[in-house]
Amino acid sequence: MSTRTTSLRRRVTLTALGVLGVVLLAAGLTVTAVFDAQAEKNLNALLAGRVQLAKQLARQNVAPEALVRRVDAPGLRVSLRLPSGELIGAQPVRPGGSLRQARARLSGPERIDGARLVVSADTQLLAGAQRTLQRVLVLAGVAALVLTALGLLFGMRVALSPLDAMTGLARAIAGGRRGGRLRPSKADTELGRAATAFDEMLDALEGAEHAARTSEERTRRFVADAAHELRTPIAGVRAAAEAVVAETDPARRERLAVLLVRESERASHLVDDLLDLARIDAGLTLRSEPVDLYALASAALERVRLVAPDIAVELTGERVWVSGDADRLTQILTNLTDNARRAMDGIGRLAITVTRAGPARVLVTDTGPGIPPADRERIFDRLVRLDESRSSNSGGGAGLGLAIARGIARAHGGDLRCLSTVDGRSGAVFELVLP
Repeated sequence: MSTRTTSLRRRVTLTALGVLGVVLLAAGLTVTAVFDAQAEKNLNALLAGRVQLAKQLARQNVAPEALVRRVDAPGLRVSLRLPSGELIGAQPVRPGGSLRQARARLSGPERIDGARLVVSADTQLLAGAQRTLQRVLVLAGVAALVLTALGLLFGMRVALSPLDAMTGLARAIAGGRRGGRLRPSKADTELGRAATAFDEMLDALEGAEHAARTSEERTRRFVADAAHELRTPIAGVRAAAEAVVAETDPARRERLAVLLVRESERASHLVDDLLDLARIDAGLTLRSEPVDLYALASAALERVRLVAPDIAVELTGERVWVSGDADRLTQILTNLTDNARRAMDGIGRLAITVTRAGPARVLVTDTGPGIPPADRERIFDRLVRLDESRSSNSGGGAGLGLAIARGIARAHGGDLRCLSTVDGRSGAVFELVLP
């Protein structure tokens, strides 16, 4: 789509002058037509009036010479032919061309009874007046167009100054200056609405630019941290593999083989976590089905009981059914319970409560060292681990578990949060909310 970019000042000026020219032309034609009609009417009335005056004077027995003088007027020719054939006044001329005549037969005393009166008017006088009027109209129209053009050239600079400001701001932003806005004083006018839309566009563009830069920075940091995290297990796998090849003692060779398997599993788990995060970013595909949260929580606690028999587990609440992906919801509960088990170092108390208060809620509470308030949101960031005394409760491993768990919860339309403990008791409390 191409936009015509002729000068707006020129377009508005020419349009205004064109409209004004049409209006002036129509007004001139109207004035000329009205003038012609009125002049014709006045001429006819003048001739009729002179004839009527002559008839009245004839009845009053006014002398023919006096009658002609009184009927005569500027621009008229009066001819009176008496019954005796005598001609008084101007010599009559034949009608036609520019000559307009009125004729009448007078009645009165014997001398004038039956006399023929001819009153003639030359319309050239009217034509001269018409030409004078036309010249005046043309000169007035041209003067009006010239004055209007000059006024528009000056006025358009003032009227279009907001567009010049918009252009200057756009060029400044294109040059790298950010934060500038038009901020119109009135947003309900045409230019005000355009300026408001322009500011909103700049807000959106700068917001998108900031988000893109933030996302790019986070992606770079994430890739760097992921590469760093993968380096450790890969280095362990390489070292163990080299040692296995060089080792001749069967017992030590077996221990190195076990270490090699563990480091391989560690690298595999990290790769799986990275793939889960990539799926969450791309839009996690969920298999929706009715899921019993109480049964999932019971299975998660049973797993903890088998792995860490010294941890006391407790399940309270009620059976709550939600629509979701059972495997992914199990992944959330497994992550939370494993974090709690590591935080308590295998000794303590782990409780899960399942309730329905509006949305479905699952509370996971442990008696570990807890998480400081300042870190309760940060632990859900990717590749974030707390210091050594609290690292197990941050998700363990590479610090991806809680980020994955929250991503799965939000993919279900819910959320995962870390809450403050009740009455200042130690430990951590995680809340899973599902619709």
